[in-house]
Amino acid sequence: MTKPALLSFHKNGVLGLDQLEDHFDIIKLWQEKDPEAAIQEHKDNIVAINCTIGQFITEKIIAALPNLKIIATFSVGFDHIDVKAAQKRGVAVTNTPDVLCAETADTGMALLLATAKRVVEGDMYVRVGKWLNGDMPLGVSLANKTVGIVGLGGIGSKVAKRCEAFEMNIVYYGPREKSEYSYPYYADLTEMAKICDFLILTCPGGEATANLVDAHVLDALGPKGILINIARGSVVDQPALIAALQGRRIAAAGLDVYNNEPHVPEEFISMDNVVLLPHIGSATVETRQAMGQLVVDNILAHINGKSLLTEVK
Repeated sequence: MTKPALLSFHKNGVLGLDQLEDHFDIIKLWQEKDPEAAIQEHKDNIVAINCTIGQFITEKIIAALPNLKIIATFSVGFDHIDVKAAQKRGVAVTNTPDVLCAETADTGMALLLATAKRVVEGDMYVRVGKWLNGDMPLGVSLANKTVGIVGLGGIGSKVAKRCEAFEMNIVYYGPREKSEYSYPYYADLTEMAKICDFLILTCPGGEATANLVDAHVLDALGPKGILINIARGSVVDQPALIAALQGRRIAAAGLDVYNNEPHVPEEFISMDNVVLLPHIGSATVETRQAMGQLVVDNILAHINGKSLLTEVK
């Protein structure tokens, strides 16, 4: 009997796809010379897709697979999937929340420290011999400063706990106030930015948050303010951020995400007041294994008629 097919857009991280080989004919799209032809060849047999950020599962792809039952993404974010089209077709969508929240929060704190303490500049200062000519410019303290967290969800709440350990004052912005937290809530992001020394973005991507941080918010953050983005590149008006950094209308930025990854604007690369990471928010062996296992567990739960662990509603 022919096994159903799994259309795999990637290797499922460090975990791999071994646990699924007994259940599916796995189409490893990254190995196919003609991916579109491979999809066409197996379209009637494909019941599952696994994908990740940057691999767009459009309405057209969903419509082309008549027996598709589940799309499991190796990510918290799911704005690369047309969820409405999937749900209209009765196709389940799952993601990998919670297991990467702590890791991504740690990356946010690494960027916060790197920008405030000028860690990357300091490293280069030593390497190129400038220290021999005198001390480098001073950084800024975290203690007693105000940090605004944009999106107090799984990642944002863990960032807040870490900021508490650095004796920072915490405020937050989001679509609604959360009674389980005692931090001051702001319904207006621009107003919150006015009182912040640091702004950390941890909200979801997608249409609802596109260009949420625009020139008005950046100007409110001000010339001593530092922006940290571990959310999605789409959350920030990227040209406005470049202009604000170039004009020193904000002090610095620490970025793990960009609008058109992996392409990073040359303007960012040429500036010394920006710390750049290649979207490594959850990039540790342990976390990527946990994410991969959750992808596998969701797919296996679906084919075994069990409840999905982390379905996108």
